[in-house]
Amino acid sequence: MPQQAKPKGSTPLAPHATANQKRITEEFGQTDDFKKIPVSIAGTEGVLLYFSTLVDSKEVSKQVAEALTQTDLSGQPHLRGTEQLEALRRTFLNGVPYQYIQDLEQAVQALLRGNVLLLVEGLTTALGLQMSAVQKRSVVEASTQTVVRGPKDSFVEALAVNKALVRQRLRNPKLRFESSNIGDDTKTRVSIAYIEGKVPEHIVKEVRHRIGQIYGDAILDSGQVEEFITDKAFTLFPTTYSTERPDTACLHLIQGKVAVLVDGSPFVLTVPTVFNDFFQVSEDYYQPFLMSSFLRIIRYLAYFISLLLPGLYVALTTYHYELVPTPLLVSIISQRENVPFPAVVELFIMEITFEILREAGVRMPRAVGQTVSIVGALVIGQAAVEAGVVSTVMVIVVSLTAIASFVSPIYSFSSSSRLLRFLVALGAGVLGLYGILLVTAAMIIHLVSLRSFGVPYFAPIAPLIEQDQKDVFLRMPAWALTKGYRTFRLPFHVNRSHTSTPISDHQPEEES
Repeated sequence: MPQQAKPKGSTPLAPHATANQKRITEEFGQTDDFKKIPVSIAGTEGVLLYFSTLVDSKEVSKQVAEALTQTDLSGQPHLRGTEQLEALRRTFLNGVPYQYIQDLEQAVQALLRGNVLLLVEGLTTALGLQMSAVQKRSVVEASTQTVVRGPKDSFVEALAVNKALVRQRLRNPKLRFESSNIGDDTKTRVSIAYIEGKVPEHIVKEVRHRIGQIYGDAILDSGQVEEFITDKAFTLFPTTYSTERPDTACLHLIQGKVAVLVDGSPFVLTVPTVFNDFFQVSEDYYQPFLMSSFLRIIRYLAYFISLLLPGLYVALTTYHYELVPTPLLVSIISQRENVPFPAVVELFIMEITFEILREAGVRMPRAVGQTVSIVGALVIGQAAVEAGVVSTVMVIVVSLTAIASFVSPIYSFSSSSRLLRFLVALGAGVLGLYGILLVTAAMIIHLVSLRSFGVPYFAPIAPLIEQDQKDVFLRMPAWALTKGYRTFRLPFHVNRSHTSTPISDHQPEEES
């Protein structure tokens, strides 16, 4: 393995194992999981350093310490320095992943990543053996993006496992992974994945640039990375796609996107992202195209119901009685006869109550969370109607809106409709249908102005790309989808003043 170049400002290792051990020990201070094992290698003193919480101590003693103690290099007296270290590794530690370390900073980071560090007297190079034994969650079925037909596995918190899940599906020699470290305290590993030749090079460069601008003490989840690299911070619409399904991530890579994998997070980001991505699921491609098209239309319809239905109810019952059929109007008026609040206030009371119940169901233990949500909604809804606080029709409207919002396959996108429907309802309460039209027009203008890594957010609708219309509102048969996507090969344009990440001189550390 080639030796790594020394980073600027690095502190080289001394030619004395004792001095190096002392400097490394001072870095970690008094911590009981930092272990040291003195060893004698063919008459030369050395020491093994590692963290017992990151490495299996029994394996270190059995596989490394005993092998080094039994070492005899008397037959190779001509070897000196690093050559002797390499001969030692090939003879007794062959098969163990390794790296050569030449400075203090590299040594500290290697230990924190679960390496066993071998320091040998007289050498300014240390040997890092990758023997991490941290317990990892096994691959299980996806919990937030479930499917009836299709693969059942999901990403986990281990970056290496997530890379393997992608690699075993995409047996393409042009699949590339590039890794770096971000976060001053966490040194979190972040990898970008792409298929060379599928994704335009300018998009890959832009992803590298934005990840390079990430700064902060702690980066623990892909959600934090998403907030740093998103094009526009002040928008309700996500400009990155988050998935825990390996097959979805692979489909996006094939389409010409870049995936961002974060160590410690089971959710992978893919960019660029367009509006219609949030109405598509991987299962669309595993079942007949007619059924997939029907379900996709249902998702669009459910989104607009969740967004507009409460506002339409407020507008019709407050300003536009003449548009409601007379029998229905009489029924609504009779139900609202004893309600003391205007329709818009009534709606806000019910919507906020439902959001509280939803949040309670998410935060409570899983065994009781769903029960609390269902029973709470039934009891509170019935009690509110009987007390005359809200009308029966309002309970129906809010319930239908809530059910429609659950149809969205991506949670972060459904959240946009949850917030926007308050704006729509407010516009309806002030100006009726005209208020709904104004809010909707403003939303469409905003959507058309958005970009995701230089790609128009409303593509392939605006701008219109005829070739990609085969997989937007409807899904054409599989044989009609053989051509690539042009959406992500549009002329590149990024206004950096719109990105949420300030320009910084901080650059991520490259991973070996």
